[in-house]
Amino acid sequence: MPYYGKYTTTVVGAHSVPRWYEALDRLVTLGQLSRGDFVDAQFRASQAAILEQEAAGIDIITSGEMHRRTHNRHSPPNAMLNHFWQKIPAFQGATRPKAISKHDPNVFHPAATCRGPIVDSIDLGLVDEFRMASTFARKPVKVTMTGPHLLAVVAYDEYYNDLPRMMNDLGKLLNQNFRRLADAGCKHIQIDEPYFTVADDDEVRAAAEAINLAIEGLPDDVHVLTHICQGNYAVGPDYDGQIGHRYFDTGRYKADIITEIACHAYLVEHDMAHHYEGLLGNKQLGVGAVDVQSPNVETRELVVERVMAQRWLAPEQTLVTSTCGFNHLPRHIALGKLRAMTEAKTILEGGG
Repeated sequence: MPYYGKYTTTVVGAHSVPRWYEALDRLVTLGQLSRGDFVDAQFRASQAAILEQEAAGIDIITSGEMHRRTHNRHSPPNAMLNHFWQKIPAFQGATRPKAISKHDPNVFHPAATCRGPIVDSIDLGLVDEFRMASTFARKPVKVTMTGPHLLAVVAYDEYYNDLPRMMNDLGKLLNQNFRRLADAGCKHIQIDEPYFTVADDDEVRAAAEAINLAIEGLPDDVHVLTHICQGNYAVGPDYDGQIGHRYFDTGRYKADIITEIACHAYLVEHDMAHHYEGLLGNKQLGVGAVDVQSPNVETRELVVERVMAQRWLAPEQTLVTSTCGFNHLPRHIALGKLRAMTEAKTILEGGG
């Protein structure tokens, strides 16, 4: 099993989305700019995300998921769901609103409808993303991917009528794409699942089996991480006056089932890390010690305090990360939080 060095820093995935994304997308809709212009803007935003992660000193970086977003900078599913649903022929037709949170009945997602079998031969674009990011990156690149549970449970299902079977086919699809990533030289793959606390035990157990199917047979030198969180949404007309919210933080936290996933590390919020005590085995745990639900930049001392609060967790098993993606935060706040992580790492390693 491959290991990261103690206190390795990484991001969950998404970087700060520029305010001008929405305005630029409207200009494309009006015909004043071409779709190619927007693709070029996404590409340049990806370059900036890579540069800022490296400037902050993050060890394992991502593309920032910038190319997965268009007009929707408010919430992750545009990048986590619609971006991938659109690539899978089984998800056909226009989206329909679907409620996703018991916290607020006004919060919904434009959900796709599954009307046919999910085949495993579809290219989800992960290799292209890896190659694009690797062209500019000087640090190792991690590719993130929405897990089979979220892809299935938020969609309308008019074909399977069987959630475990649908997740199983999504697991097969992910497996083929992960194998292509490994063949392309990618050594760092992350699966994102934010909806586990809302689901019941049997559903999460089936999801864990689908994830294990997705990562089955990958080379021994590929690090596989699973990111588990309680959601990260900011909604409403006055978007920049808000912060993210844990809209999925309901129900039992199922660390006992989550640890059945045969990955190498889990990434979780710092205040959820205690659930893994006695369950982690020889795996590593990424402590989300900078809080994306807070609009303020943590001090390096606070990040250290949040990591060290897990006294049961050996340094060799400890990674340092954020609670979720930075997509809804202003750029200067996101960059400040990245720097707080790397400065905390120096302290944790004994560098003062």
